[in-house]
Amino acid sequence: MNLLLEEVIVYGAVFLLCFIIVFFYLRKKSSTSKQTKKKVEIAKEEGLHEPVSLHPYIDPNICIGSGACISACPEQDILGMIDGKATVVNASNCVGHGACFHACPVEAISLRIGTEKRGVDLPHVNENFETNMKGIYIAGELGGMGLIKNSVEQGQQAIDSIIKSKRKPKPNLLDVVIVGAGPAGVSATLAAKKHKLSSVTLEQDSLGGTVYTFPRSKIVMTSPMDLPLHGKVKLYDTSKGELLQLWNKVIDEHDLTIIENTKVENITPLEDGTFRITTNKEKEYLSNNVLLAIGRRGSPRKLNIPGEDTEKVAYRLLEPELISEKKIIVIGGGDSAVEAVLLLKDANDVILSYRKDKFARLKPKNRDKIKQADEDGSIQIIYNSNLVEIKEDHVILQVEDESTTRTIENDLVYIFAGGELPTTFLEKAGVEITKRFGYIMKQHK
Repeated sequence: MNLLLEEVIVYGAVFLLCFIIVFFYLRKKSSTSKQTKKKVEIAKEEGLHEPVSLHPYIDPNICIGSGACISACPEQDILGMIDGKATVVNASNCVGHGACFHACPVEAISLRIGTEKRGVDLPHVNENFETNMKGIYIAGELGGMGLIKNSVEQGQQAIDSIIKSKRKPKPNLLDVVIVGAGPAGVSATLAAKKHKLSSVTLEQDSLGGTVYTFPRSKIVMTSPMDLPLHGKVKLYDTSKGELLQLWNKVIDEHDLTIIENTKVENITPLEDGTFRITTNKEKEYLSNNVLLAIGRRGSPRKLNIPGEDTEKVAYRLLEPELISEKKIIVIGGGDSAVEAVLLLKDANDVILSYRKDKFARLKPKNRDKIKQADEDGSIQIIYNSNLVEIKEDHVILQVEDESTTRTIENDLVYIFAGGELPTTFLEKAGVEITKRFGYIMKQHK
Protein backbone atom coordinates (compact mmCIF):
# COMPACT_ATOMS: atom_id res chain seq x y z
CA MET A 1 0.00 0.00 0.00
CA ASN A 2 2.80 2.38 0.92
CA LEU A 3 4.61 1.46 -2.32
CA LEU A 4 1.48 2.25 -4.35
CA LEU A 5 1.09 5.58 -2.55
CA GLU A 6 4.71 6.45 -3.25
CA GLU A 7 4.23 5.66 -6.94
CA VAL A 8 1.12 7.86 -7.07
CA ILE A 9 3.04 10.70 -5.41
CA VAL A 10 6.00 10.31 -7.79
CA TYR A 11 3.82 10.17 -10.90
CA GLY A 12 1.75 13.05 -9.59
CA ALA A 13 4.89 15.14 -9.03
CA VAL A 14 6.15 14.32 -12.55
CA PHE A 15 2.76 15.21 -14.02
CA LEU A 16 2.68 18.46 -12.05
CA LEU A 17 6.21 19.32 -13.16
CA CYS A 18 5.32 18.62 -16.81
CA PHE A 19 2.15 20.68 -16.44
CA ILE A 20 4.13 23.60 -15.00
CA ILE A 21 6.72 23.41 -17.79
CA VAL A 22 4.05 23.26 -20.52
CA PHE A 23 2.08 26.05 -18.82
CA PHE A 24 5.02 28.43 -18.70
CA TYR A 25 6.10 27.42 -22.22
CA LEU A 26 2.64 28.19 -23.63
CA ARG A 27 2.48 31.38 -21.58
CA LYS A 28 5.83 32.56 -22.91
CA LYS A 29 4.81 31.53 -26.43
CA SER A 30 1.60 33.53 -26.13
CA SER A 31 3.46 36.55 -24.71
CA THR A 32 6.05 36.40 -27.51
CA SER A 33 3.29 36.18 -30.12
CA LYS A 34 1.50 39.22 -28.68
CA GLN A 35 4.74 41.24 -28.63
CA THR A 36 5.55 40.27 -32.22
CA LYS A 37 2.03 41.05 -33.44
CA LYS A 38 2.31 44.49 -31.85
CA LYS A 39 5.67 45.04 -33.57
CA VAL A 40 4.12 44.02 -36.91
CA GLU A 41 1.30 46.54 -36.40
CA ILE A 42 3.82 49.29 -35.64
CA ALA A 43 5.93 48.27 -38.65
CA LYS A 44 2.87 48.54 -40.90
CA GLU A 45 2.03 51.98 -39.52
CA GLU A 46 5.60 53.18 -40.10
CA GLY A 47 5.86 51.61 -43.56
CA LEU A 48 8.55 49.14 -42.51
CA HIS A 49 6.61 45.89 -42.94
CA GLU A 50 6.63 45.98 -46.75
CA PRO A 51 10.05 44.98 -48.16
CA VAL A 52 11.85 47.40 -50.46
CA SER A 53 14.66 45.15 -51.63
CA LEU A 54 16.09 41.72 -50.83
CA HIS A 55 14.26 40.13 -47.91
CA PRO A 56 13.50 36.76 -46.28
CA TYR A 57 10.34 34.82 -47.13
CA ILE A 58 9.30 32.19 -44.58
CA ASP A 59 7.25 29.17 -45.58
CA PRO A 60 4.97 28.52 -42.56
CA ASN A 61 4.34 24.95 -43.75
CA ILE A 62 8.02 24.11 -43.33
CA CYS A 63 9.03 26.31 -40.37
CA ILE A 64 9.44 24.35 -37.12
CA GLY A 65 9.84 27.43 -34.91
CA SER A 66 13.42 26.78 -33.82
CA GLY A 67 14.14 30.53 -33.70
CA ALA A 68 17.58 29.97 -35.24
CA CYS A 69 16.87 32.58 -37.92
CA ILE A 70 16.02 35.24 -35.32
CA SER A 71 19.20 34.52 -33.32
CA ALA A 72 21.35 34.59 -36.47
CA CYS A 73 20.08 37.94 -37.77
CA PRO A 74 22.49 40.74 -36.77
CA GLU A 75 19.87 43.41 -37.50
CA GLN A 76 17.17 44.37 -35.00
CA ASP A 77 13.55 43.16 -35.14
CA ILE A 78 13.63 41.96 -38.74
CA LEU A 79 12.09 38.65 -37.69
CA GLY A 80 9.88 37.50 -34.85
CA MET A 81 7.77 34.57 -33.64
CA ILE A 82 3.97 34.28 -33.85
CA ASP A 83 2.24 31.11 -32.68
CA GLY A 84 5.47 29.16 -32.81
CA LYS A 85 6.33 30.16 -36.37
CA ALA A 86 8.93 32.68 -37.58
CA THR A 87 7.54 35.73 -39.35
CA VAL A 88 8.87 38.88 -40.98
CA VAL A 89 8.36 42.07 -38.94
CA ASN A 90 10.40 44.99 -40.30
CA ALA A 91 11.13 43.77 -43.81
CA SER A 92 12.27 47.21 -45.02
CA ASN A 93 15.23 47.14 -42.62
CA CYS A 94 16.59 43.89 -44.03
CA VAL A 95 20.01 44.32 -45.68
CA GLY A 96 19.99 40.92 -47.41
CA HIS A 97 23.00 39.28 -45.76
CA GLY A 98 21.22 35.89 -45.78
CA ALA A 99 22.23 34.90 -42.23
CA CYS A 100 18.68 33.72 -41.53
CA PHE A 101 18.67 31.58 -44.67
CA HIS A 102 21.89 29.86 -43.65
CA ALA A 103 20.78 29.37 -40.04
CA CYS A 104 17.41 27.73 -40.76
CA PRO A 105 17.76 23.97 -40.06
CA VAL A 106 14.85 22.96 -42.33
CA GLU A 107 15.37 25.42 -45.23
CA ALA A 108 12.05 27.18 -44.60
CA ILE A 109 13.54 30.53 -45.65
CA SER A 110 14.22 31.84 -49.14
CA LEU A 111 15.60 35.26 -50.06
CA ARG A 112 13.36 37.17 -52.43
CA ILE A 113 13.21 40.51 -54.16
CA GLY A 114 9.92 42.20 -54.94
CA THR A 115 6.53 41.02 -53.66
CA GLU A 116 3.36 39.70 -55.26
CA LYS A 117 2.05 43.28 -55.48
CA ARG A 118 5.24 45.31 -55.99
CA GLY A 119 7.60 44.29 -58.72
CA VAL A 120 11.28 45.18 -59.02
CA ASP A 121 13.10 45.70 -62.32
CA LEU A 122 16.00 43.28 -62.62
CA PRO A 123 18.29 42.34 -65.49
CA HIS A 124 18.12 38.74 -66.67
CA VAL A 125 20.97 36.83 -64.99
CA ASN A 126 21.41 33.06 -64.80
CA GLU A 127 23.03 30.99 -62.04
CA ASN A 128 26.46 31.70 -63.54
CA PHE A 129 25.88 35.49 -63.37
CA GLU A 130 25.66 35.66 -67.17
CA THR A 131 22.93 37.76 -68.78
CA ASN A 132 20.92 36.83 -71.87
CA MET A 133 23.85 38.36 -73.81
CA LYS A 134 26.54 35.71 -73.90
CA GLY A 135 29.73 37.23 -72.52
CA ILE A 136 28.08 39.97 -70.42
CA TYR A 137 27.96 39.19 -66.69
CA ILE A 138 26.45 41.02 -63.71
CA ALA A 139 27.50 40.86 -60.04
CA GLY A 140 26.54 42.79 -56.93
CA GLU A 141 23.88 45.43 -56.37
CA LEU A 142 22.66 45.68 -59.97
CA GLY A 143 21.60 42.03 -59.83
CA GLY A 144 19.80 42.49 -56.50
CA MET A 145 22.61 41.67 -54.03
CA GLY A 146 23.58 44.90 -52.32
CA LEU A 147 25.37 43.70 -49.19
CA ILE A 148 29.15 44.11 -49.32
CA LYS A 149 29.94 40.51 -48.37
CA ASN A 150 27.52 39.12 -50.98
CA SER A 151 28.85 41.50 -53.63
CA VAL A 152 32.43 40.45 -52.92
CA GLU A 153 31.48 36.77 -53.27
CA GLN A 154 29.58 37.39 -56.50
CA GLY A 155 32.46 39.33 -58.03
CA GLN A 156 34.83 36.38 -57.76
CA GLN A 157 32.11 33.85 -58.66
CA ALA A 158 31.40 35.75 -61.87
CA ILE A 159 35.09 35.61 -62.82
CA ASP A 160 35.05 31.87 -62.09
CA SER A 161 32.10 31.56 -64.48
CA ILE A 162 33.97 33.50 -67.17
CA ILE A 163 36.87 31.04 -66.87
CA LYS A 164 34.53 28.04 -67.02
CA SER A 165 32.80 29.41 -70.12
CA LYS A 166 36.02 28.66 -72.01
CA ARG A 167 35.59 31.44 -74.52
CA LYS A 168 38.74 31.36 -76.60
CA PRO A 169 41.12 34.26 -76.01
CA LYS A 170 41.59 36.46 -79.05
CA PRO A 171 44.62 38.56 -80.05
CA ASN A 172 44.55 42.25 -79.08
CA LEU A 173 41.51 41.67 -76.89
CA LEU A 174 41.17 41.87 -73.12
CA ASP A 175 39.77 38.81 -71.41
CA VAL A 176 37.36 40.97 -69.40
CA VAL A 177 36.46 44.60 -68.84
CA ILE A 178 35.08 45.15 -65.33
CA VAL A 179 32.72 48.10 -65.01
CA GLY A 180 32.56 49.48 -61.45
CA ALA A 181 35.08 49.56 -58.59
CA GLY A 182 32.77 48.90 -55.68
CA PRO A 183 32.98 45.71 -53.59
CA ALA A 184 31.98 43.41 -56.47
CA GLY A 185 34.30 45.17 -58.92
CA VAL A 186 37.35 45.13 -56.65
CA SER A 187 36.76 41.46 -55.83
CA ALA A 188 36.39 40.62 -59.52
CA THR A 189 39.57 42.55 -60.34
CA LEU A 190 41.49 40.55 -57.73
CA ALA A 191 40.03 37.28 -59.03
CA ALA A 192 40.94 38.18 -62.61
CA LYS A 193 44.53 38.87 -61.53
CA LYS A 194 44.62 35.62 -59.56
CA HIS A 195 43.59 33.64 -62.65
CA LYS A 196 45.97 35.61 -64.90
CA LEU A 197 43.21 37.12 -67.03
CA SER A 198 43.98 40.32 -68.91
CA SER A 199 41.56 42.94 -67.60
CA VAL A 200 40.88 46.57 -66.88
CA THR A 201 38.47 48.02 -64.32
CA LEU A 202 36.63 51.26 -65.11
CA GLU A 203 34.96 53.39 -62.41
CA GLN A 204 32.85 56.45 -63.23
CA ASP A 205 33.56 58.04 -59.84
CA SER A 206 36.26 57.10 -57.36
CA LEU A 207 37.47 53.90 -55.76
CA GLY A 208 34.82 52.19 -53.70
CA GLY A 209 31.93 52.95 -56.04
CA THR A 210 28.75 53.15 -53.99
CA VAL A 211 30.75 52.91 -50.75
CA TYR A 212 32.57 56.13 -51.67
CA THR A 213 29.27 58.02 -51.74
CA PHE A 214 28.49 57.19 -48.10
CA PRO A 215 29.03 60.07 -45.66
CA ARG A 216 32.55 59.74 -44.26
CA SER A 217 31.52 58.67 -40.77
CA LYS A 218 28.75 56.31 -41.89
CA ILE A 219 29.12 52.79 -40.50
CA VAL A 220 29.19 50.04 -43.08
CA MET A 221 27.58 46.91 -41.64
CA THR A 222 29.35 43.87 -42.97
CA SER A 223 30.86 40.58 -41.85
CA PRO A 224 33.90 38.38 -42.53
CA MET A 225 34.59 38.00 -46.23
CA ASP A 226 37.20 36.30 -48.35
CA LEU A 227 39.03 38.50 -50.85
CA PRO A 228 40.86 36.77 -53.71
CA LEU A 229 44.69 36.94 -53.35
CA HIS A 230 44.28 38.71 -49.99
CA GLY A 231 42.50 36.15 -47.83
CA LYS A 232 39.86 36.44 -45.12
CA VAL A 233 38.98 39.90 -43.85
CA LYS A 234 37.08 40.23 -40.57
CA LEU A 235 34.97 43.37 -40.62
CA TYR A 236 31.91 44.09 -38.51
CA ASP A 237 31.23 47.75 -37.67
CA THR A 238 33.54 49.40 -40.16
CA SER A 239 33.60 53.02 -41.25
CA LYS A 240 33.71 53.96 -44.89
CA GLY A 241 37.23 55.32 -44.43
CA GLU A 242 38.50 52.04 -42.98
CA LEU A 243 36.90 50.06 -45.79
CA LEU A 244 38.44 52.32 -48.45
CA GLN A 245 41.82 51.96 -46.74
CA LEU A 246 41.46 48.21 -47.14
CA TRP A 247 40.60 48.55 -50.85
CA ASN A 248 43.62 50.83 -51.41
CA LYS A 249 45.94 48.48 -49.54
CA VAL A 250 44.79 45.47 -51.56
CA ILE A 251 45.02 47.35 -54.86
CA ASP A 252 48.53 48.62 -54.12
CA GLU A 253 49.78 45.24 -52.91
CA HIS A 254 48.60 43.46 -56.04
CA ASP A 255 49.23 46.26 -58.55
CA LEU A 256 45.67 46.26 -59.91
CA THR A 257 44.64 48.41 -62.85
CA ILE A 258 41.63 50.55 -61.90
CA ILE A 259 40.87 53.63 -63.97
CA GLU A 260 38.80 56.17 -62.02
CA ASN A 261 36.55 58.99 -63.26
CA THR A 262 35.89 57.05 -66.44
CA LYS A 263 32.26 56.43 -67.29
CA VAL A 264 31.34 53.62 -69.67
CA GLU A 265 28.85 55.08 -72.12
CA ASN A 266 28.24 52.15 -74.45
CA ILE A 267 28.84 48.41 -74.62
CA THR A 268 28.50 47.40 -78.25
CA PRO A 269 28.22 43.69 -79.16
CA LEU A 270 30.31 42.88 -82.26
CA GLU A 271 29.59 40.27 -84.92
CA ASP A 272 32.29 37.90 -83.65
CA GLY A 273 30.75 37.80 -80.15
CA THR A 274 33.19 40.26 -78.57
CA PHE A 275 32.47 43.75 -77.26
CA ARG A 276 33.54 47.32 -77.88
CA ILE A 277 33.41 49.43 -74.70
CA THR A 278 33.41 53.21 -75.20
CA THR A 279 33.91 55.76 -72.41
CA ASN A 280 33.55 59.49 -71.80
CA LYS A 281 37.34 59.80 -72.20
CA GLU A 282 37.19 58.96 -75.92
CA LYS A 283 38.92 55.71 -75.07
CA GLU A 284 37.77 52.36 -76.43
CA TYR A 285 38.39 48.87 -75.15
CA LEU A 286 37.86 45.61 -76.99
CA SER A 287 37.07 42.65 -74.78
CA ASN A 288 36.00 39.04 -74.89
CA ASN A 289 33.79 39.48 -71.79
CA VAL A 290 32.23 42.30 -69.78
CA LEU A 291 31.40 42.17 -66.07
CA LEU A 292 28.99 44.84 -64.84
CA ALA A 293 29.57 45.53 -61.14
CA ILE A 294 27.68 48.81 -61.00
CA GLY A 295 24.98 49.99 -58.61
CA ARG A 296 21.25 49.90 -59.27
CA ARG A 297 20.97 53.65 -59.04
CA GLY A 298 22.91 54.50 -62.17
CA SER A 299 22.29 58.24 -62.08
CA PRO A 300 20.76 60.31 -59.25
CA ARG A 301 17.11 61.18 -59.78
CA LYS A 302 16.74 64.92 -60.36
CA LEU A 303 13.88 67.24 -59.48
CA ASN A 304 14.03 69.03 -62.85
CA ILE A 305 13.44 72.47 -61.37
CA PRO A 306 15.00 75.87 -62.20
CA GLY A 307 18.45 76.35 -60.66
CA GLU A 308 19.13 72.65 -60.10
CA ASP A 309 22.20 72.85 -62.34
CA THR A 310 23.99 75.41 -60.15
CA GLU A 311 27.14 74.66 -58.16
CA LYS A 312 25.36 74.88 -54.80
CA VAL A 313 23.41 71.68 -55.56
CA ALA A 314 24.79 68.20 -54.75
CA TYR A 315 23.39 64.66 -54.73
CA ARG A 316 25.76 63.13 -52.20
CA LEU A 317 27.55 64.21 -49.05
CA LEU A 318 31.23 63.33 -49.00
CA GLU A 319 32.97 65.36 -46.28
CA PRO A 320 30.42 66.79 -43.84
CA GLU A 321 33.14 67.68 -41.33
CA LEU A 322 34.44 70.36 -43.73
CA ILE A 323 31.08 72.14 -43.99
CA SER A 324 30.23 74.73 -41.33
CA GLU A 325 28.19 77.88 -40.76
CA LYS A 326 26.04 77.28 -43.85
CA LYS A 327 22.31 77.52 -44.40
CA ILE A 328 21.48 74.11 -45.85
CA ILE A 329 18.33 72.48 -47.14
CA VAL A 330 18.25 68.70 -47.58
CA ILE A 331 15.58 67.21 -49.84
CA GLY A 332 14.30 63.70 -49.17
CA GLY A 333 12.85 61.42 -46.52
CA GLY A 334 14.96 58.28 -46.76
CA ASP A 335 17.93 57.11 -44.73
CA SER A 336 20.46 58.95 -46.95
CA ALA A 337 18.71 62.30 -46.45
CA VAL A 338 18.26 61.79 -42.72
CA GLU A 339 21.87 60.69 -42.22
CA ALA A 340 23.07 63.78 -44.11
CA VAL A 341 20.97 66.04 -41.88
CA LEU A 342 22.30 64.39 -38.73
CA LEU A 343 25.90 64.82 -39.89
CA LEU A 344 25.45 68.49 -40.84
CA LYS A 345 23.22 69.80 -38.05
CA ASP A 346 25.82 70.52 -35.35
CA ALA A 347 27.86 73.00 -37.41
CA ASN A 348 25.16 74.35 -39.72
CA ASP A 349 21.60 75.66 -39.93
CA VAL A 350 19.79 72.70 -41.53
CA ILE A 351 16.28 72.28 -42.90
CA LEU A 352 14.91 68.93 -44.05
CA SER A 353 12.19 69.14 -46.70
CA TYR A 354 10.07 66.01 -47.24
CA ARG A 355 7.18 65.70 -49.67
CA LYS A 356 5.12 63.41 -47.40
CA ASP A 357 3.49 63.98 -44.01
CA LYS A 358 5.67 61.46 -42.13
CA PHE A 359 8.77 59.33 -42.56
CA ALA A 360 8.46 55.77 -43.80
CA ARG A 361 10.96 52.91 -43.94
CA LEU A 362 13.66 54.61 -41.90
CA LYS A 363 16.14 52.48 -40.00
CA PRO A 364 15.20 52.47 -36.29
CA LYS A 365 18.35 54.33 -35.21
CA ASN A 366 17.83 57.02 -37.84
CA ARG A 367 14.16 57.38 -36.92
CA ASP A 368 15.01 57.86 -33.25
CA LYS A 369 17.84 60.32 -33.93
CA ILE A 370 15.88 62.51 -36.36
CA LYS A 371 12.94 62.59 -33.94
CA GLN A 372 15.26 63.72 -31.13
CA ALA A 373 16.89 66.36 -33.36
CA ASP A 374 13.46 67.71 -34.29
CA GLU A 375 12.34 67.81 -30.66
CA ASP A 376 15.47 69.57 -29.39
CA GLY A 377 15.29 72.16 -32.19
CA SER A 378 18.70 71.38 -33.72
CA ILE A 379 17.01 70.97 -37.12
CA GLN A 380 13.80 72.09 -38.82
CA ILE A 381 11.61 69.59 -40.67
CA ILE A 382 9.08 70.83 -43.23
CA TYR A 383 6.68 68.04 -44.18
CA ASN A 384 4.38 68.05 -47.23
CA SER A 385 6.80 70.34 -49.05
CA ASN A 386 8.42 70.44 -52.48
CA LEU A 387 11.37 72.48 -53.67
CA VAL A 388 10.27 74.45 -56.74
CA GLU A 389 13.21 76.75 -57.51
CA ILE A 390 16.83 77.28 -56.49
CA LYS A 391 18.33 80.78 -56.48
CA GLU A 392 21.86 82.01 -55.70
CA ASP A 393 21.15 83.01 -52.10
CA HIS A 394 17.75 81.42 -51.43
CA VAL A 395 15.36 78.64 -52.40
CA ILE A 396 11.61 78.62 -52.99
CA LEU A 397 9.54 75.96 -51.28
CA GLN A 398 5.93 75.04 -51.90
CA VAL A 399 4.18 73.68 -48.81
CA GLU A 400 0.89 71.82 -49.13
CA ASP A 401 -2.20 73.80 -48.05
CA GLU A 402 -0.28 77.09 -48.13
CA SER A 403 -1.51 79.60 -50.72
CA THR A 404 1.92 81.19 -51.21
CA THR A 405 5.41 79.75 -51.53
CA ARG A 406 8.10 80.16 -48.88
CA THR A 407 11.36 81.95 -49.63
CA ILE A 408 14.21 80.58 -47.51
CA GLU A 409 17.78 81.90 -47.26
CA ASN A 410 20.14 79.21 -48.46
CA ASP A 411 23.78 78.42 -49.22
CA LEU A 412 23.71 74.71 -50.12
CA VAL A 413 21.14 72.21 -51.41
CA TYR A 414 21.47 68.43 -51.05
CA ILE A 415 19.00 66.30 -53.00
CA PHE A 416 18.43 62.68 -52.01
CA ALA A 417 15.59 61.64 -54.29
CA GLY A 418 16.96 58.19 -55.08
CA GLY A 419 18.40 56.98 -58.33
CA GLU A 420 17.28 55.43 -61.57
CA LEU A 421 18.11 51.95 -62.84
CA PRO A 422 20.45 52.35 -65.84
CA THR A 423 17.82 50.71 -68.05
CA THR A 424 18.73 52.45 -71.30
CA PHE A 425 22.42 51.67 -70.85
CA LEU A 426 21.68 47.97 -70.29
CA GLU A 427 19.12 47.63 -73.08
CA LYS A 428 21.47 49.24 -75.60
CA ALA A 429 23.92 46.46 -74.78
CA GLY A 430 21.17 43.89 -75.39
CA VAL A 431 20.57 42.99 -71.73
CA GLU A 432 16.95 42.11 -71.02
CA ILE A 433 15.24 43.69 -68.00
CA THR A 434 12.07 42.29 -66.52
CA LYS A 435 9.88 43.21 -63.55
CA ARG A 436 10.11 40.46 -60.92
CA PHE A 437 7.39 39.77 -58.37
CA GLY A 438 8.59 37.80 -55.35
CA TYR A 439 11.62 36.58 -57.30
CA ILE A 440 13.69 33.99 -55.40
CA MET A 441 17.38 34.91 -55.29
CA LYS A 442 19.60 31.84 -55.56
CA GLN A 443 21.71 31.18 -52.45
CA HIS A 444 24.01 28.34 -51.54
CA LYS A 445 24.19 26.81 -48.07
